[in-house]
Amino acid sequence: MNILRKLFGRRDEPADDFDEMNDAERFLIVGLGNPGRKYRGNRHNIGFMAVDALAAAYKIESSKVQNKAIVGNGRIQSQNVILAKPQTYMNSSGDAVGPLARYYKVPPENVLVVYDELDLPFGTIRLREKGGAGGHNGMKSIINHLGQDFPRVRLGIGRPPGQMPVPAYVLQDFGKDDLPLLDDVLAEAIRAIETYLREGIQLAMSRHNGSLVNEDS
Repeated sequence: MNILRKLFGRRDEPADDFDEMNDAERFLIVGLGNPGRKYRGNRHNIGFMAVDALAAAYKIESSKVQNKAIVGNGRIQSQNVILAKPQTYMNSSGDAVGPLARYYKVPPENVLVVYDELDLPFGTIRLREKGGAGGHNGMKSIINHLGQDFPRVRLGIGRPPGQMPVPAYVLQDFGKDDLPLLDDVLAEAIRAIETYLREGIQLAMSRHNGSLVNEDS
């Protein structure tokens, strides 16, 4: 659980300094979640976790608050990237992502959104080139601002057990037994994002879509 140990030892605080990027092609990598310490370990915040893991891997400081998001910029796989975590709460994520994309002049095809997916089992990763929200309120909000033609990384969290309400399930922390697989998921999400930046969404889909769970175990 090296990735998780790094993440939960970090603090996100606003900072005054932020280097402006040049006019080269840019990519906006967005992780979805809810702001605040009480939501930090929630299933719904796996998008935040993935972007934090990416920032830690490339030593990108995500510390500036801009357009209702915590943002950081750097280079990944020789590409200029802006990492963003909307601070609007999940259901209004587009209120941060839309203005950020416009400010940095990032076209929708270069906006990659990472988020939790109830309809995929935990341990499954699924990239898509474009599409609808699939019932995810954060994605609905972003689509209202950008349209549907932007790529995304869906990280499966599975369905709630028994009669447990969906809101209670997604706002519940991952269990202790989930943490080893969660660490693997975050590591694979980083690899998928790297492939997307280096070789495009189609190769990223063919290479990384699938389950990390060993069916024979």
